[in-house]
Amino acid sequence: MGKFLRIVAIISMGLTAVQTLLGAIGSVCISWFPEKYESLVVVAPYKSVYQIATVFTFVAAFIGIAATVALVRGKSWAYRTALGALLLGIATAGTKMYFSNMLRGSTAPTNMRFYLTIFTLIVFLLLRIPGVWEKAGLTRPGKDGSSSAAAGTAMLLGGLLSLTIPIWAGPSHIMDGYNLVLVLKIPLLLGGGALALIGIGLLTRAVLKKTSAPRVYQMTGWRRRSHRSRQVGEFSR
Repeated sequence: MGKFLRIVAIISMGLTAVQTLLGAIGSVCISWFPEKYESLVVVAPYKSVYQIATVFTFVAAFIGIAATVALVRGKSWAYRTALGALLLGIATAGTKMYFSNMLRGSTAPTNMRFYLTIFTLIVFLLLRIPGVWEKAGLTRPGKDGSSSAAAGTAMLLGGLLSLTIPIWAGPSHIMDGYNLVLVLKIPLLLGGGALALIGIGLLTRAVLKKTSAPRVYQMTGWRRRSHRSRQVGEFSR
């Protein structure tokens, strides 16, 4: 149970960090340039609120990325840092959802980030259940390749999230007949593709490490038995 939650925690934290970063990038237009788009003019009087929320969303994303790396490496400060990033992410997403619903009558796509962050927070709180924390081993790096597999899965899913953002975020970013997501098409494709490739590499490494471990163990055991046999033979002489 603990090991499973560790893997889920790393994957969900990585996904949440990527989603938070994408949310921050996507909020730049509505936070600083609402006057440029007729459908966003209503936001203009409150753009200072959006600007503050967007800045702290970037902060939450970068802290979340650092926390994900620390979780993979088993750093002692990773759990507390992850909780801080999640709580900050929930606060910024909640603020944007409140004002977006009040001004535009819609909370998409920030609501997706909000619910994902809530889910990740629940996973991290479950890790503190007595008995689970010790088995999860978040304060020590995984030795069986599980951490690399979790990190690889998180990066692969994060890459796919970036590559498909025009599909799931496009409908809520159509301003005056134009999909604003396409403005960042090249960076999203490059960044998402890089994340996906690195994720595949980490997953491949984890699989190879796991499959080669029994062979190494068998070779080590054979060498030990061979060494003992030679010692017995020399002693009998």
